[in-house]
Amino acid sequence: MKILFTICGRAGSKGIKNKNLKDFLGYPLVFYTVSVIDLFMKQNAHIDCDIVVNTDSKDLMNLISKNLKLEIDFIDRDPSLGQDYTPKIAVIQNSLEIMQERNKQNYDMVVDLDITSPLRTVNDLQSLIEKKVECAADVVFSVTDSRRNPYFNMVKSSAEGYVRVIGSSFNARQEAPEIFDMNASLYAYSPSFLEIGKGIFEGKCDVIRMMDTAVLDIDNENDFELMEVIAEYLFRSHEEMDIVRRNICAIVKKI
Repeated sequence: MKILFTICGRAGSKGIKNKNLKDFLGYPLVFYTVSVIDLFMKQNAHIDCDIVVNTDSKDLMNLISKNLKLEIDFIDRDPSLGQDYTPKIAVIQNSLEIMQERNKQNYDMVVDLDITSPLRTVNDLQSLIEKKVECAADVVFSVTDSRRNPYFNMVKSSAEGYVRVIGSSFNARQEAPEIFDMNASLYAYSPSFLEIGKGIFEGKCDVIRMMDTAVLDIDNENDFELMEVIAEYLFRSHEEMDIVRRNICAIVKKI
């Protein structure tokens, strides 16, 4: 099997200046993503893997290339793919197209890992890839159990006042359909699906469940600080998460 791992990061950030370059508990945020890929590759030496970073940030390219030992390809992102409303799947599709042409070979799977989701384990990544191999889905992505349910305890404004997001007569959460939060951490795609240029939910989707780490999207400085507090606790109490942080030392070049 041949897997393409994609890491996509834009230059700058609306909420946090240079978010993708920030240190997270002593290491650049992106190093956690590379570390979990490295651990997967070490545990699966029989799988042929390539890693590519698609970015319009020269600083991000330099941070990775000058400090990490791993063999990583870089794609200088076209400005048309760096707009505020560019769907990420378009960047992943572009990464696949360029890497197939660059290496003159096809891939069996494309796995995207978000830079701003450092709290994942190698078992999460392993589960994602195994699920994608076993199922018939076009896309497999990670979720966590939702803290709120649109059929029961989520509301929206309407002409009649505030009403449930999805109308129902449920009187207990247990009666409502099970709901999950997409935690924007891991995605596995069929290359054939990416190549037709459709959105995620235009294909058949399946999921893996990850630990609920508060599903924080790092969109402002408060989010970042809260994520560090949560991470400090998780690194102390969950060996599988701390392994990812400790492995960063093994992939950083010695100066």
